[in-house]
Amino acid sequence: MKCCIRYKGNMDCVKKKRFMFCVMFFVSVLTFSVLYRLQVRIGFLMFSTKLTPLSFMCLNEKKQQDTQNNEDTSNTDSESSTKCDLNGIWTIKPDGRLGNQMGEYATLYALAKANGRQPFILPEMHSYLAPIFKITLPVLHQDAVNLISFKEYWIHDWMSEEYNHVDETFLKFTGYPCSWTFYHHLRDDIRREFTIHDHLKKEANQVLHGMKGSRTDVTYIGVHVRRGDYVSVMPNVWKGVIADRGYLEKAMGYFRKKYKEPIFVVTSNGMDWCKDNIDNSRGDVYFSGDGNESTPGKDFALLMSCNHTIMTIGTFGYWASYLVGGEAIYLTNFTLPDSEFLKLFHYDAAFLPEWIGIAADLSPLLH
Repeated sequence: MKCCIRYKGNMDCVKKKRFMFCVMFFVSVLTFSVLYRLQVRIGFLMFSTKLTPLSFMCLNEKKQQDTQNNEDTSNTDSESSTKCDLNGIWTIKPDGRLGNQMGEYATLYALAKANGRQPFILPEMHSYLAPIFKITLPVLHQDAVNLISFKEYWIHDWMSEEYNHVDETFLKFTGYPCSWTFYHHLRDDIRREFTIHDHLKKEANQVLHGMKGSRTDVTYIGVHVRRGDYVSVMPNVWKGVIADRGYLEKAMGYFRKKYKEPIFVVTSNGMDWCKDNIDNSRGDVYFSGDGNESTPGKDFALLMSCNHTIMTIGTFGYWASYLVGGEAIYLTNFTLPDSEFLKLFHYDAAFLPEWIGIAADLSPLLH
């Protein structure tokens, strides 16, 4: 009789354990389901590396859009029309400073569209460009960056037909492309992507308004003078020169003859040289911006707010000219004919046909 009681008690214990196990299993499944839904929405968990990279493709897209909406509620284009799909991942390696990364972004945008692929930018590029522009391409989740074995594909600085027929699923472009030949047919799209945030635009317009004074018929000409490392790199490495005093006088003379009240807004990473070499006897030159290469947004916004552009050398001035859309004067033939630079750079692919080129003075190289 005692054995039967003991046996009955054991059976009750087993039933209780089974019941508890079922309850715990149900709670675990429910908890995992809730956490997974949260992960998909805000990406706060780290899942096993056994998950496919496609699981992480789109997790940052909504976060990016929400950030843009919070930063600038007036942006009607902040919600990306790009949809995540399972057609692979194309991205580009972010190299260089602002002008370089703008060129890389625009080239990725155009080549992905030409090949019917979904473009994503890496977090580093988003961190660099998003504080300045209302870009819309989704950001590739860092987990995907770590997991995916990308096929690297180097591209030169002009469009080639072969780039319209690239058959790779997980592709990372490399190089320093900055040529209108990649994306000029999408110019309206590119201009929208590189729309300056409202607070930068407002600040730039306030600066320009202060320059206007009592003038009534003002035309603003943005002048970007690129110096820095180019001062030594161009003559010593590339057998070339950068813009000198004579070039700037010719370029500014063109606008002074054409417009009644021009105002020249000078930005540069060598402002001391500019003040020593640009004639301001007419009182129409304003040395603006801070030339800080680590925070270039204010200088770029100033150039973007002008009507026309004088560029010297480099991608920063190129992009200001391209996006402003007015008249642009550029320095041309700035290397000797045997320069290795010409293997990497084509003048006709770098500058739009309608822009005005002024030949550089190469005599310092000959002497």
